Amino acid sequence: MERKEPYASQEEFKKRVVRYLDVPSIELAPGSNSHLVSAEKIMLSIVTLSPNSQSSASHHHEEEQVTIVIDGEFDEIVEGKFYHLEKGDVLILSSNTEHGAFICDRGCQAIDIFSPPREVLVAKLEKVLREKKETETK
Repeated sequence: MERKEPYASQEEFKKRVVRYLDVPSIELAPGSNSHLVSAEKIMLSIVTLSPNSQSSASHHHEEEQVTIVIDGEFDEIVEGKFYHLEKGDVLILSSNTEHGAFICDRGCQAIDIFSPPREVLVAKLEKVLREKKETETK
């Protein structure tokens, strides 16, 4: 197939493409680390959850959340009920749904999608980026 469109310039590419592995990992909770990528109205959290950890205590937030299990397994407690999730499962949480997670023996990798972006996570990322920049300039 012949391509008619030109390739994006480096500047155009950098505006639209983020290599998530280049984004510093942030500890969300003990045993829960994430690479965060955020746009104006949506956020991705590419998260690695250590075996036998609790990724978060029961909580709720205004942002809607979709969790895609990429590998491993965990138990999500949603409004007081256990949901055992494994690779390939997608969990949908509406705004202000009470939830928390316990990670199984195998650990877990997942993608959390938030809309709108969770400001508390944006603030954590900004802090880590500031500290990294300060360290690099010393």
